[in-house]
Amino acid sequence: MPSRRHIREAVVQFLYCADLEGGANPAALRGPFWDFVTESDRRSLQLATFRTVHHLAHGREGRLHEFVERHSHAMTLLSAWPQAESLKSDLKRTAELESGWSTSFAKLERLPKDDDDASVADNFGGALEDLFNIDRDLAATRRRFLEGLEDLPALRGPMEAVAATIRRLQRISDRLRMVEEPEKFPEQSDLARLRDSKAEIHALRVESDDLVDSILANKEPIDETLASVIENFTPERIDPVDRAILRLGTYELLHTPTPPKVIINEAIELAKRFGTTDSGRFVNGVLDKVAKRADEHQTPHDVL
Repeated sequence: MPSRRHIREAVVQFLYCADLEGGANPAALRGPFWDFVTESDRRSLQLATFRTVHHLAHGREGRLHEFVERHSHAMTLLSAWPQAESLKSDLKRTAELESGWSTSFAKLERLPKDDDDASVADNFGGALEDLFNIDRDLAATRRRFLEGLEDLPALRGPMEAVAATIRRLQRISDRLRMVEEPEKFPEQSDLARLRDSKAEIHALRVESDDLVDSILANKEPIDETLASVIENFTPERIDPVDRAILRLGTYELLHTPTPPKVIINEAIELAKRFGTTDSGRFVNGVLDKVAKRADEHQTPHDVL
């Protein structure tokens, strides 16, 4: 799960970006913001996913060759059965999608895997999603064919060879579903890395968004508190990074059970990381006054 430091860094960055957008609707800003903030983590997840898919695809070529060899004979058999027209259509569609799967996978293999350029990463992610989309369509078409074959008992024997190959190919797709959505298969220990990476990216966004929402909901009283300890306070007079850190720190001092010393020390570290050379000292002085004022008024701490 994401650390407190990572969550608070994301919150400060979001508050800073929201101010730069001139008070833009946070909901509209969140999509592009999280695409940017999690780009590196998503890139690592994409590469790990591709490596798993590549491993699973090792046995596919032989199974596909077997399917192609048996496909023509099966189509001839089905042509002699007018009542099997839908089966014939599904088998034809299966062959088309199998070819599309191979083309999509080959394209994915040719793309750069270690380039940090954002457009390259987007292309890689898009190609991976295309492969999963084709595989989902292919799995559905295979299932439809196999289920339809059950309704025509006289064809089960003659069609068993191609049906057996389809089932073997389907086992690869069943594993790909697990790779695409590892969170749905907690019993698969070999997918733990993918599962944990997806969960951490999701949790970082959820927990950060919740904290941002709480700060924005209390923005007016937070600024009133800051005005009470900063002479001639107006938000516009404070550096945007320092302002974001002060709003976060003030919210935590007034509305969370975290010890003030911890909150202030963490805010100083944020100021050193994101602010100017004077930010740490400024943030320390302001939040120390906020903490003392809160203590004087015995402000109750709400659970976040």
